[in-house]
Amino acid sequence: MKTLREDALARGKECVKKEMGKESIKVIANNKKAYHDYFIEATYEAGIALHGTEVKSVRMGHVSIKESFLRIENGEVIAYGMHISPYEKGNIFNRDPLRPKKLLLHKYEINKLAGKIKEKGYTLVPLKVYLKGSLIKVEIGLAKGKKLYDKRRDLAEKDQKREAERNYKQKF
Repeated sequence: MKTLREDALARGKECVKKEMGKESIKVIANNKKAYHDYFIEATYEAGIALHGTEVKSVRMGHVSIKESFLRIENGEVIAYGMHISPYEKGNIFNRDPLRPKKLLLHKYEINKLAGKIKEKGYTLVPLKVYLKGSLIKVEIGLAKGKKLYDKRRDLAEKDQKREAERNYKQKF
């Protein structure tokens, strides 16, 4: 049995192999507030089911995930509150900007996430929306909420790092 590459070479065609590390990634939207409000314990990459004009709008960068959240319903991960602005030239084909959007994950990943979410304090949050090659992906995080004193400690650590960098630059 021939591999795809051998078959392509036999016909005189060059086989193009996409390597995961070589694909270009362009971040479109980032949820900095999620990193401030939650401890991110695990991240997952999910596809997103969009309609035609929504894809064009996302490629132009008109998406916001600041107020969005995720739920698992009937074995599907649904994103609520993800705002995709209507495409300017979309006229009647534009969809509701805040409609719920289905995220595409493997069944075993959804089951694993559902089990974790049932534990007290865990939730799913979208972390960023990006283009990977020609596909639109959403990075979601399994997160546990921070207390106020955790947020203060993180801010103090960030300030100390910034001050140390400033002092280091002044020496040289």
